[in-house]
Amino acid sequence: MITAERMAAVDENAAALGVPRKQLMESSGNAVAAAVRRVADPDDSVALVCGRGNNGGDAFVAARFLDDYDATVHLLGRPETISTDIARENWTALERAEYDSRVVRDSRDLDLGAPDVVVDAMLGTGVAGALREPERSAAAAINESGATVLAVDVPSGVDADTGEAAGVAVDADHVVTFHDAKPGLDDWDVTVADIGIPETAELFAGPGDRRVLTRPGDAHKGDFGEVLVVGGGPYTGAPALAAQAAMRAGADLVRVACPRAVAREVQGFEAGLILRPFDGDRLTAEGLDHVRTLAADHDAVVFGPGLGDHEATLAAVGDFLADYDGRAVIDADALQVVPEVETEATLLCTPHQGELRGMGGPSADDWRARLDAVADFAADIGHTLLVKGAYDVISDGADARANRTGNPGMTVGGTGDVLAGMAGALLSTQEPVDAATLAAYANGLAGDRIVDRQGYGLLASDLLPELPRALWGGADE
Repeated sequence: MITAERMAAVDENAAALGVPRKQLMESSGNAVAAAVRRVADPDDSVALVCGRGNNGGDAFVAARFLDDYDATVHLLGRPETISTDIARENWTALERAEYDSRVVRDSRDLDLGAPDVVVDAMLGTGVAGALREPERSAAAAINESGATVLAVDVPSGVDADTGEAAGVAVDADHVVTFHDAKPGLDDWDVTVADIGIPETAELFAGPGDRRVLTRPGDAHKGDFGEVLVVGGGPYTGAPALAAQAAMRAGADLVRVACPRAVAREVQGFEAGLILRPFDGDRLTAEGLDHVRTLAADHDAVVFGPGLGDHEATLAAVGDFLADYDGRAVIDADALQVVPEVETEATLLCTPHQGELRGMGGPSADDWRARLDAVADFAADIGHTLLVKGAYDVISDGADARANRTGNPGMTVGGTGDVLAGMAGALLSTQEPVDAATLAAYANGLAGDRIVDRQGYGLLASDLLPELPRALWGGADE
């Protein structure tokens, strides 16, 4: 089962793996044609009603596999407004090959005739909300046709994730959908077609995972999260790196709660950091009221960088988590407390394999075996895990993913603090597995670019200027 948003990410990841979208469209169109043959009798008339996106492109391809039928392709809108290159290429192929392809410039001009089968290829899983013209009138015409109706991917007007319609929707008899079932299609006769998307496009983090990030033009300060980093004491660089990474990852505001004894040193790493120190030279129970008050005003907390493992500090971490019900990334020495605490908090834990064993978690040399074992452990403790390694593995117990960006140069100290800070920024706006996946991918990609440019010997701080492009992409990729 896969949501529309996740399916779009998987499509993009497949393209990044070297499986072109044009090839996937060819496979999808072939699957649509096969579905038509299952519901149509020989010599039946088939009307394919097509939108101007890739859903319509799938039907353009299908038409080429339906020469044994009286097939007519109806394009809703002008050919020059077809929205993707691959769909436009397949429309051009129909015209040049002199298939019966008709342009419907006005919904009042749509004439389906008396088809035996109608293929609804107007809108795919990426479109939700009430149908607009010309799709609304076309949906009504399809429903009134009396033909057997086959929908491509999802009946137009139906939300693939919920199965609900906001108005007029195509009343499909059958649906052919691709790669995996969609959550909202339980009430339809659905065929799931394998179109050749590799398993790794869904399993491995890739550029498609960036799709969860948005920056609307009318955004306001605070829309992209406020993050509190709680750390420092024995170490001063760790909380500073985590906080700077959260800023580079797009958080609107980042504050650092650290012992007053080291606040000046932490501040010295970056003038833009907002310091909210507590008394003492390490976190203890006496500083918790201050930290709790700050945490309540933030979208996510990054807890652990540089805190150390003093008995009083670990006790304070446990007390904080026991009372906290927000979102937090837990890193470094604070991780060992997590399995011992009952908490209502939503936690994203970022251990390396040694720290995972310290939490009572599993150990496995093979990354696939480790992924399965981490998924079981995540389900046991009820929190999301991002276990760092040559292949990072991520699971909340239900969903499991892996990441293979990164390189041996990233074994240097501080890279985990950067990852934790970035994860905190992402967790403030995203679901934990998505935040973990994207943080791991971007952190490793930033490291790969540095090593490609200068070789090994990178510093954790070298990652910081690379993070924005690794997260958001760039024209030179």
